[in-house]
Amino acid sequence: MQYAIISDIHGNLEALQSVLSDIEKRKVDQILCLGDVVGYGANPNECVDIIRKEAVITLAGNHDYAPLGKLDVSYFNLWARSAIDWTANNLSQASKDFLLSLPLKKQMDGFTIVHATPLNPDEWYYITTIEDAVINFPEFEDQVCFVGHSHIPLIVAMTEDREYRLERKNPLKFAEGERYIINVGSVGQPRDLDPKAAYATFDSSTKLYELRRVQYNVAETQRKVREAGLPDYLAVRLETGQ
Repeated sequence: MQYAIISDIHGNLEALQSVLSDIEKRKVDQILCLGDVVGYGANPNECVDIIRKEAVITLAGNHDYAPLGKLDVSYFNLWARSAIDWTANNLSQASKDFLLSLPLKKQMDGFTIVHATPLNPDEWYYITTIEDAVINFPEFEDQVCFVGHSHIPLIVAMTEDREYRLERKNPLKFAEGERYIINVGSVGQPRDLDPKAAYATFDSSTKLYELRRVQYNVAETQRKVREAGLPDYLAVRLETGQ
């Protein structure tokens, strides 16, 4: 089975449309979304509508729950809280109902998916280092767990001898006996200093993973963010991928 795995769209319609156009060329079997469909961007309802139609499975992210009052937003920074308030005031009831229905974690065709971490997925911790990954490997049984949340692509590999490394190969064919935690990056707000939208493909038969980057109309997304009255920083950061 050939999958496209997307995450952290954050209401960025232009990025989502460009990614879906690229996915269409790959002729994947299923699209999986790891959450944070909304938040930060000016098109939350449009993105929800598209994901509801295109993704076979969508998980809940913290920015999906926050506008619904399902978690404490005091730990969010000022820009994020402003975006959450704006999103809460602009979500349709249909979008709210969809976001409320989303699960936190799912076991798939020989792999696990979760927005943040397989360990306590509702606590919204990050996996950004090998040390973060080490405590999460025992929390899933499959060879690989795909995550989002940090907006930064990352692969941590664990050998049969429990040795850990950051893996930088792309594409990557999984080695027999090794296990992986893989962050697929962000569609709508990349933070690895590359402004291009990120998503991944994975073939569960051949065990081949690839991170893909896609250009999109950043200027149009910025225009919408500013016209919506969202914080200007949320527009500026898209230019530099941070």
